[in-house]
Amino acid sequence: MKKLFISAFSVACVLSSLSSCGKTENADSTNTANSVCNATAENQVYSIDTLVADSIILPAAQTTGGTPIYDALSARATFRNFTPDALSDQTISNLLWSASGVNRPSADDPRLTAPTARNAQEIDIYVCTKKAVYLYQPVGHKLKLVNTGDFRAQAGKNPFHANASVDLIYVANYDKMEGFDDNGKAFYGATDSGIISQNVYLFCAAENLKTCVCGHIDREEIAKFINLKNGYVTLTQPVGK
Repeated sequence: MKKLFISAFSVACVLSSLSSCGKTENADSTNTANSVCNATAENQVYSIDTLVADSIILPAAQTTGGTPIYDALSARATFRNFTPDALSDQTISNLLWSASGVNRPSADDPRLTAPTARNAQEIDIYVCTKKAVYLYQPVGHKLKLVNTGDFRAQAGKNPFHANASVDLIYVANYDKMEGFDDNGKAFYGATDSGIISQNVYLFCAAENLKTCVCGHIDREEIAKFINLKNGYVTLTQPVGK
């Protein structure tokens, strides 16, 4: 398999052409387009929503400005209905950074927007799109391909999961929890996932998006399609319009 390492912004022009001819990119082959377009941060096409690649570098997250925190808290709400509208690459980037991205960069000790017990940073976030499942990697702010296909419906037992723009899956990665006993893994894995879910709620409130954190899920099925080796699926959280 030829390794792909793609900037989401750099493929904007290509995906714009592909969407018009019904072709799909995958990790084995990359279709190219003959047309040229001028994409900007304001009118960027939805490449992540339709792209399948081994690795995707996300656009730089917007980390300043935005809705005042009191306004976001006032608007925080749960929604269980979503439209099929896609999220822009920039919105997905901002969403994941808000959830648990690096806000204090350091070569030796990067810190995240969400606190974790003993700074274990044990919660992995998987992103289900229409075309694939990715693992979010906060350091480098990128996505790593885990599986191909649309698994949004399997991210939860409620039907609205299938209509969300993306479904986030939170996993307590036990490989990152050395020194925690079984009770500690269960407690802190759940607690730290809840903190991340609230970050996502506040981001959605600030951006006029919808979300719903869910525990009514088939954890065994999810573990299979994300190829989970040593951990526990705690929660899922669809996000959309």
